[in-house]
Parts: sequence; structure tokens; C-alpha cells
Amino acid sequence: MDEKEFYMEAFDNLPALADNSESVKETFSHVFYDFLQLSHLYDSAIEVVKTYLNILDNEFSVKFQRNPIHNIESRLKSPQSIIGKLQKKGLPLSTEAARKNLLDLAGIRVTCYYISDIYAIVEMLGRRDDFMVIKRKDYIKTPKPSGYRSYHMILNVPVYLSTHKEYAPVEIQIRTIAMDFWASLEHQLKYKTSAALTPEISEELRQCAERIAETDMQMQRIYMQINDIE
Repeated sequence: MDEKEFYMEAFDNLPALADNSESVKETFSHVFYDFLQLSHLYDSAIEVVKTYLNILDNEFSVKFQRNPIHNIESRLKSPQSIIGKLQKKGLPLSTEAARKNLLDLAGIRVTCYYISDIYAIVEMLGRRDDFMVIKRKDYIKTPKPSGYRSYHMILNVPVYLSTHKEYAPVEIQIRTIAMDFWASLEHQLKYKTSAALTPEISEELRQCAERIAETDMQMQRIYMQINDIE
């Protein structure tokens, strides 16, 4: 069984497919297969960015004897998830609609050691000629009300395929280890229960974020002091 046949069988389990006639299933299967190809494009764009980030990290290691990047993680929404999101937004089930309206299909999370590393990486990503910055949001200088801190960028990334070049957007979140620690635990606590967090608990989480941010800044100052000594 090839990939297309596998996904055609999956349509029987899609609740949104009210009409289960063979003609509708066949039409829908072609759309789904298009999304499979779109996923390949976005996955390739992720690899382009990850490769560049690894090159930068290795360059820093050679020049400055240290790595600014602690970890790189990536995620790619599945064809099922993309179709579900389009349906939820009332958009056409097409790859064109997905590319125009959904900018979070491909994502990369970069965890750095220090705040200064974040801005160094942001500058280098923005300086690359073939990367187009679509959007950026600095949640470090202006945290979310919850206390969340991170630097977000969306880049339009070129992918060189066998016959042509295409662009795909990649969302990049860049944060320190401390910021990632808080965000990961806050996410886990929020989704542990279906009930909304009380204002008191939300305030406690925000205060935790503030204390962690102070520690982050202190570690940055210590790092700069050691650099001055050397």
C-alpha cells in the first residue's frame, strides 16, 4: 500500500466528511495528497533553517570557544491537523488557503544560554539575504500578561526542489533555558486540567516568571563580568 492509498482509507475516520460517497472520498483524497506534498515542503524549510542554525552554532564554537545554542527542536503539523485547522476557520480545504492563512505549520524552538545569544541569533537570521522576515514579536522586552517570555520570528524560507524553488514560512521561537523552563511547566500545568486557572494561580505563575527573569538577567550579568575579566 502506498502513501496515497493509506491516506484514502483514513477518510472513513474523518467526522467532517459527511458525504461518504466514493466520488467525494476520491476528490478529498487528492486534496489530502496535496497536503502531504505541502508537508514535505514545510519539513524541508525546517531543515534549511536548522542547518543554518547549526552552522552558526559551530562557527561560534570555533571563534569564541562556546556554543550559544543549547538545543533546537522542531515540529510540523500533520496533513490531518492542517485540514482540521482550515475547517475550524471556515477556510477552503486547499494548500493555497493553508499557505495564505496559516503561518504556524512549521515551527522551530531554539533554546539559548543567555539573553544576548537570543538577539545575536535574531540579527543573523534577519541578515541572511534569502530569508525574508514576515513577522517578529519580542516577548522578552514586552512579556505577555501571563509572564511568558520568548522572541518570535516568522521567516519565509527558500526550498530548492528538483525542478524549481519554493518558499515556505517557518515560525521560530528563541528563548533562554530559564524562559523555556517556565514556559514548559506553565504549559503542562495549564493543560493538566480542563478548567480555567484561577486568578490567584495565574498571578502565582506570573510571579514565578518574574523571579526566573531576574535570575536570567543575573546570569547574563555574571557572564558579562567573566568576559570582562578574561
